[in-house]
Amino acid sequence: MALTPAAQAADTELARNGGFEAGLDGWTCTAGSGAVVSSPVHGGTKALQATPAGSDNARCSQTVTVKPNSSYTLSGWVRGSYVYLGATGTGTTDVSTWTGSAPDWQRLATTFTTGASTTSVTIYTHGWYGTPAYQADDLSLYGPGGDPVQLPTAPTGLAAGSPTSTTVPLTWTAVSGATSYNVYQGATRIQTVTGTSATATGLTASTPYSFQVAAVNAAGESPKSAAVTATTTSGGGGGGGLPAHALVGYLHASFANGSGYTRMADVPDSWDVINLAFGEPTSVTSGDIRFSLCPATECPNVESVADFKAAIKAKQAAGKKVLISIGGQNGQVQLSTTAARDTFVSSVSKIIDEYGLDGLDIDFEGHSLSLQTGDTDFRNPTSPVIVNLIQAVKTLKAKYGAKFVLTMAPETFFVQLGYQYYGSGPWGGQDPRAGAYLPVIHALRDDLTLLHVQDYNSGSIMGLDNQYHSMGGADFHIAMTDMLLTGFPVAGNADRFFPALRADQVAIGLPASTQAGNGHTAPAEVNKALDCLTRKTDCGTYQTHGTWPALRGLMTWSINWDRYNQWAFSKNFDAYNWS
Repeated sequence: MALTPAAQAADTELARNGGFEAGLDGWTCTAGSGAVVSSPVHGGTKALQATPAGSDNARCSQTVTVKPNSSYTLSGWVRGSYVYLGATGTGTTDVSTWTGSAPDWQRLATTFTTGASTTSVTIYTHGWYGTPAYQADDLSLYGPGGDPVQLPTAPTGLAAGSPTSTTVPLTWTAVSGATSYNVYQGATRIQTVTGTSATATGLTASTPYSFQVAAVNAAGESPKSAAVTATTTSGGGGGGGLPAHALVGYLHASFANGSGYTRMADVPDSWDVINLAFGEPTSVTSGDIRFSLCPATECPNVESVADFKAAIKAKQAAGKKVLISIGGQNGQVQLSTTAARDTFVSSVSKIIDEYGLDGLDIDFEGHSLSLQTGDTDFRNPTSPVIVNLIQAVKTLKAKYGAKFVLTMAPETFFVQLGYQYYGSGPWGGQDPRAGAYLPVIHALRDDLTLLHVQDYNSGSIMGLDNQYHSMGGADFHIAMTDMLLTGFPVAGNADRFFPALRADQVAIGLPASTQAGNGHTAPAEVNKALDCLTRKTDCGTYQTHGTWPALRGLMTWSINWDRYNQWAFSKNFDAYNWS
């Protein structure tokens, strides 16, 4: 009788949870791209579904213990376009195989031999950039098993950094042999990361939380670390004395256009925040901001400065907030030096003091904000125009105190596009302005009263469903706002997660009329967006990640254009039933 070779006799199935019946246990997917689905499946009741997004190809991997100088067969069933299966760290020649199109389940298989000192390999599957989700099931690595992997020890050194009102940053000491770490908030696992840091998000202000971390490798999960507690801050941005649901509008105070000039005293009571458009710099890099009323030659019905100031006081007496908005389409502001930063602080302070204003709106557009090459982490920006703006605003906030109202009106290019692209990217070549507002928003989130992203004059933007959304309907506003209230990995990097903002810090920015800007949304569609975000009704095809009855409200460009359109925008807001 022929004898089976010893090496072959020791061959066994080495892939852990290759059928995904235990969820993602044993597998790590980049940027949160992987999920387990019950349909379609190849075998059993579950399969992997992973979705490429931006610069992430939805790679799901597992590290497996093997023997040196041994042969292995890697196989699996996949479904989708451009799906890859491979192994790295073989010690010889790393291998991969792929299919360009698999409308139904297709088997992929390859073989490799380990090197003389190889004791582990990483097997993986991934899709391709810009393609839809793919599925994988019944992944197998067959060959001689290596020496048993030891369960990692519990992490030590878990520490909480400075909390915000909604986030707590955590760090810990690396554990030898760990391939990933599970982060727990109380008894609930909230994240799995490969590094030694994570940020807990979506927390409630002024609330204590307890966290633990466990190390993970092929043998399983270690005991949890000692717990660390942290209490979120009170959320200094607050509502700035605003009503629960507010209407924000820009008033063309320094110029005229086709909408005509509107006096401050003639602004209806519907408007809770009035942003004076615009304070503009004497030059792009001076930081010297100036504001004056529209000249009579351009605006024949302009009021006197004294009447303008008196009207501001009357609005404030009625509970309204009046801010100076800096920038706009034509007001490029680049605080590239500390001198420009300091001039910005002094000149903006002078405007606020002269007109008795309640705060500041940052409406930097165009090329005001961009990220230098190598500035890749929104949590620790290094580009001078970003760092100096943050410092300038913090100085103004400190000067005027808790009642200082701070709002921002970035375009989608500078915020939500950051889900796919951030700055010039890891390999260069991207627009350095992509996502450039994210470090500003993040650094000032505890000082921020309102963020009202301009959901207009925008290209199509990818939402958290990894589908592109376009202006003009409820779907766009739902998807863009959901990103702000849920948070998202920046440029697909799960370790660089932009935390969610509070609902009371977020308003939706829209044009008041078809003449005001591209992307005008009919009142019925505006109401659908509000219904979906605050009550989870009328949501259409996009499914939000939560329900936010405290959503602050709406912003529009502009009060003047709304007047031109017989106040259709503000009347719809006034009539909307928030309860």
